[in-house]
Amino acid sequence: MPFEWFVALRYLREEKAQTALILAAVSVGVSVIVFLSALINGLQVSLIDRTLGSQPHVTVHVPREVPRPLVYAVGDRAIARDVQAASQRLRSIDQWPAVMAEVERVPGVTAVSPMILGAGFAVRSDAKEPVMVRGVDPERYGAIIDVQRRMVAGRFDVSGGDVAIGSTLASDLGVGVGDKIRVVTTEGVEDVVTVAGVFTLGTEGADRTWLFTSLRHAQSLYALPGGATTLELKVADVFDAERAAGDVRDRTGLDADSWMKLNAELLAGLDAQSSSKWMIQFFVVVAVALGIASVLVVSVVQKSREIGILRAVGTSPQRVLRVFLIQGGVLGLAGSLVGSGLGGLFAKLFEGLARGADGAPRFPVQLDGALFLTATGIATGVGLLAAVIPARRAARLDPATVIRNG
Repeated sequence: MPFEWFVALRYLREEKAQTALILAAVSVGVSVIVFLSALINGLQVSLIDRTLGSQPHVTVHVPREVPRPLVYAVGDRAIARDVQAASQRLRSIDQWPAVMAEVERVPGVTAVSPMILGAGFAVRSDAKEPVMVRGVDPERYGAIIDVQRRMVAGRFDVSGGDVAIGSTLASDLGVGVGDKIRVVTTEGVEDVVTVAGVFTLGTEGADRTWLFTSLRHAQSLYALPGGATTLELKVADVFDAERAAGDVRDRTGLDADSWMKLNAELLAGLDAQSSSKWMIQFFVVVAVALGIASVLVVSVVQKSREIGILRAVGTSPQRVLRVFLIQGGVLGLAGSLVGSGLGGLFAKLFEGLARGADGAPRFPVQLDGALFLTATGIATGVGLLAAVIPARRAARLDPATVIRNG
């Protein structure tokens, strides 16, 4: 064993009470970091999954029609000017197959699905409910939102005259799989369709108003033969959605809204959570560093005579410096290993305390190797940094002085 390691471990063994206390402090600090990080990361992932469970990452559509200026004149003189807002009508994307092919080439885009999105009513007997009709290509749309996995009855089959509706809408209409309803669109077109499946996406708006049909059927309902009003995109990295939306706007000249833009308040809340996590970690790290530094400073004072003897027999200041740096690193590493285990255990126990009606944990946690490696690296690094001042003080001790003064 190298000389520096032998001396460092010997000092740690001799001061068992101090070593145990600082190991406990480091372990508690690291466990707090691991527990809070796992909890906040899990909550953030859960919120994003729930948000994106019923919406695409990027939505592409035609720009809104611009207002029309009106000028009122008497003779050859204008006496007033007014800007009248243009009425917004359902419009198809011009040459949408070519646009879709261009969008698919945007870096980061993994799936694109055409859709006709329009308003209407679902009618059955005396019940009449407003709906958002979504005409889709089932295979392409399944890569954007996996509706098939969210089916609670029947199947996601929108071929022919079949539709899939939200569970709340089905309850309001009093229908189930195999029942027929009448769909009336804002274009004045109506048709009788069969309910092939009922889904639950977990958001009230989707479960109460969404009605899926085929793209071809929606084209006939809204008098848009061969058209598509919207392109919905999925990207590889959800936080890269705004960049992808900007690329789509530049390439196509169409409007592209990312989920980040549409859910700005959610992102602000996630940023606040992340800021809170980093602030807590900062103060925990400071507390751990002060604890290690204070113990090593006391150790330098207690071991001054021994350090002086080591210097007197030829031990260099650099080797003395390394002795205390090793102590700090060992304390940080050992405490981080124990603390990581405790933090992971506390996180899993907390996750199992409360579960929702579907059996899913209300407080999900996210534990992965990166989190443990980060916590271990932080604690070890803090241990080394905290040992710098005591180590330099030990290395600068004058042998004659400390031996003479005891």
